[in-house]
Amino acid sequence: GIPNDIHKRQELSSVFIYDMISKFGSAKGFYSKIYISSICPLGFTKAGKNYNYYDSKELYESVEKKIIKAIKKQLTFNCRKDKAFSLGQGKNFKVLKNLNKKYKWFDEIVPLPHPRWVMQYKLKNKELYLDEYIRKLSYLFE
Repeated sequence: GIPNDIHKRQELSSVFIYDMISKFGSAKGFYSKIYISSICPLGFTKAGKNYNYYDSKELYESVEKKIIKAIKKQLTFNCRKDKAFSLGQGKNFKVLKNLNKKYKWFDEIVPLPHPRWVMQYKLKNKELYLDEYIRKLSYLFE
């Protein structure tokens, strides 16, 4: 309800995630077992486009302490620590893997294809990627 001139459109990653959640049955059932968050608690733009926390060394270094603090805070939410899943198999995964190596938050970090990448470049095979998510996350529902 806050007036703004932001272009209203669906975000590709969210479309994939909502489709994946519906394959589990319901949002309530899904979120009773799975917590989705972001490595970096802040969002950035540059020249009007999304800019990731890992897109420049300087930006990453300026937010690294906030990232560590945010992850530590979220780990107090009574979550499992046997596996964490990375939405992204590239830089996002590498950052989480390196932080986890240092802080030993999780026993294992499992990379998943990034939803935006699937929707932008692999849309014809979307069902295969949804199935991969279901296969890898299903153990949480056993």
